[in-house]
Amino acid sequence: MTKIYGIKTCDTCRKATKILGLELTDIRTNPLSLDELKRFHAAFGDALLNTRSTTWRGLSQDERARPPLDLLSDHPTLMKRPVIDVEGKLYLGWGKDVQAALNV
Repeated sequence: MTKIYGIKTCDTCRKATKILGLELTDIRTNPLSLDELKRFHAAFGDALLNTRSTTWRGLSQDERARPPLDLLSDHPTLMKRPVIDVEGKLYLGWGKDVQAALNV
C-alpha cells in the first residue's frame, strides 16, 4: 500500500498525489504519531526537518535547539514533504530521484 504524507496546500504534495493517483494524508488535520515520526526520522535523519520553511524562520534560537521529533510534533509544517511510503520503503520529497525510483 502506498501513502503520501504532506500538507494539502503544498504544491509539491499536490503534484505527487496527482501523478501517483493517491490521496494525501494531511499531517495538519491528521497529525503523525510519535512512532511514525520516529520511523521517518530514522530513515531520513535531520533531512526530515525543513530548515528553509517559513515556520522554521519564525522559531526562536531556543526553539530551534529542541530535538527534531519534539519540533515536528509541535510544528508539523516543519516536515520536509512529501513523505511517500511504498510498501514500507520511504521516500522524501518529489525530486527527479524519487520520481525515477517510483517509475513515474
